[in-house]
This record gives sequence, C-alpha cells and structure tokens, in this order.
Amino acid sequence: MGSESLPGWADRIRRERDLRGWSQADAVRAMSAHGDGSVPEPEHVLRRWKSWESGATMPSAHYQSLIAKTFGTTRFALFPSPRRSAEVDVATVAMDTTELLGRVQGSDVDGATLETLRITADRLCSAYAHTPSDELLREARTWLARVGDLRHRRLTLQQHREVLALAGWLALLVGCVEYDMGDSLDAEATRRVAYSLGAEAGNGEIQGWAYEMRAWFALTSGDYRGAVASARAGAQVADGFGVAAQLAAQEAKAWARIGDRRQVEVALARGREALDVLPYPDNIAHHFVVDPAKYDFYAMDVYRTLGVDDVAAGLATEVLRALPTGRAPMRVAEARITLGVAAARAGDLEQAVDHGGHAIDDGVKKSLPSLRMTAGELAATLRAEYADEIRVREYLERLRRLEVQ
Repeated sequence: MGSESLPGWADRIRRERDLRGWSQADAVRAMSAHGDGSVPEPEHVLRRWKSWESGATMPSAHYQSLIAKTFGTTRFALFPSPRRSAEVDVATVAMDTTELLGRVQGSDVDGATLETLRITADRLCSAYAHTPSDELLREARTWLARVGDLRHRRLTLQQHREVLALAGWLALLVGCVEYDMGDSLDAEATRRVAYSLGAEAGNGEIQGWAYEMRAWFALTSGDYRGAVASARAGAQVADGFGVAAQLAAQEAKAWARIGDRRQVEVALARGREALDVLPYPDNIAHHFVVDPAKYDFYAMDVYRTLGVDDVAAGLATEVLRALPTGRAPMRVAEARITLGVAAARAGDLEQAVDHGGHAIDDGVKKSLPSLRMTAGELAATLRAEYADEIRVREYLERLRRLEVQ
C-alpha cells in the first residue's frame, strides 16, 4: 500500500518513526515506557504496531494517547477527532442585529438577549483569522462598548457576571488585534481591562488568557524571563482550561530562546498533558479555543530555535498539511519560516529565501510582532551564512520595510 492510500494518521506514525531512525520494535519499546505497566508483551504490541502503520486498524483511544506521548504530541494532533468542530455561523444568531440592539438599548436584559450576545462575541472571536484587522477591531470595540453599557442596567447577580465575562472576552480580542497592528500601549491597557473583568466575574479562563497575552507581548519584545514569569502566573488560574496549554507553550518558547532545553521539555510536557485531558473543542476557529493540533506548532517553534532542524522541519510540514487553505495564516507563516531556517542551515539558499518570502506574504496582514520575531530569526541565519548573496539582501530589505510598519 503506497503512502498516498494510507490514512493520514498511519502515514504520520510511519514518518515520525522514520524521523527518529527507529525500527518498529524500537517504537514499541519507546511506547511501552509511557505505558505505566498497561502495555502487553512487546511481541504482541509489535503485531498491533504493524497493523497500525499499514492502516489496517486504528489504535484504540488508550493506544492513541500512548503513541502521541511517544512522539511528543497530542492525541488529536495525530488522530482524527471523534466529531467535527463547528464554527460559529452568523446565520445561527437567533435575532438580527437591529433587534439585538433594540434589546440592548432597553431597560431590561433577558436570557435571549444574553445568549445572542454570547453568539455575537463567539462570532467575532471566530473571525480573527480571516477578517482584516482594522475591520475586526472596529466591530469588536463597538460591541465591547455596548456590552459594557449593560453593566448599568437592572441585572441579576448571575446576569451581571455574564455581562462581565462577555466584556472580558471582547476586551481580550480587542487587545490581541491592537497588538497585531503594532499598538502595544493600547494593547497592554486593554489586556489589563480584560484581566480585571475576568477577576470581577470570577472567570479563571479569561484571567488565564490575559496572562497568556502578557507572556506573548513579553516574548515578542525579547523579554524572555518576563514571558516565563507571566506564563507561570497564568498557570495558577488557568488549570482545567485550554489556555493552560498555550501558557505552557509560551513558556517553552521563552526557555528555548534562553537556551535551556531541559525547561523546554518540561514546559512542552505540561502543555501536552493539559490538552490531553480535555475533550475535543466545539469550535477550533475561536481565537481563545486551543486547537489540539496546535501542539505541533508549539513544538515546531522551540525545536527550530534550539537547532533541532529535522524535527522542526517535520513538524512544520505537519502544520501545513493539517491546515486548510486560508486558515490560521500566522501558523502557516511560521511553518514556512521554520522550513526556511532548516533549508538555510542545510545549505539550500533558494528554498530558504522562497519560504521566507512566502511567510511574509502569509503573515503580514495578521500579527506584525509575531512575524517580525520569527522572520528575524530566519534573517539572522541568512546573514550568518549568506550575507553577500543578492537574494538574501532582497529578503532583508523586505524585512526592513516590515520593521518600520
């Protein structure tokens, strides 16, 4: 059976094993080390492994988790989810905008109004990846102001907490887009507002994302110790939520840039464990929902930074393979940067510059700080190896123009 006819998960199991230079028996031994005595004799498991790699049978949920741990990823990054993830559809909103505004402007707020506001907030957060930043920022700020006005209406205690939480989610979104657009001062002020709203609502998930944003701001500005501190502070309030995995990822990225591989592995393991105990999310398009497949993206970044190029490039290929066209432009851009860095270190200048140029095209409309950080890492590699090449100078000039935006 050719790899083209294999199920995607079976093909990846084989690729991951080949990447490590393992035989199938080696892979079984490595998996058994994660089994805590739950794995049968190696000869029995080896027969299963051959069946899995051939695509003849899919591993059970128990073995899926063990295989994922063996290859340093999450179950749902390797295997298909048990249900499709449904994005929020504007057509599902129970009332149109005119009717909703009429209710918001009224003296009382009922359950239907709050539910439709929740759907509106989810729709905006789900539009993050594909809506132009200026358009999304304008709409999110408008709804944040409207939801904020509700705090002064007649509300029950539960309604008051829900309004605070809705405002918190919208403030998180506004802060992210402000930072993407290069407005770091306003972004930090908005992040603080989001944290306060989350604290007042007693919502640890919103508080966790506010800390994650602070870690992200620190990471992209070169304050790696600050990123670690923010990620660890966020972990104190984020237990049981998907944001715990992203906090661990930001910590791992910071440790990679500091150069402490042991701490990187500890943080990555914490992130994987945080994701593996959660059910598959309902809406992975939501900016504040962690897609389990994103774990490969986290690991890709740190292994590129640490110089483990074969692993980083393999993960970058998996990230690109898993993403439909047009989705998650920053993940696509950073995967291309990773392939560019690996190519540059391997002596392939043409591939390196091509990947770098495509990355700027993919990411320039979403998050300038993140793109500047990762594109700058490729630039440093190119300067070190190919400083006098014309194509390198052209790439560096594109990056210079990006720096002044």
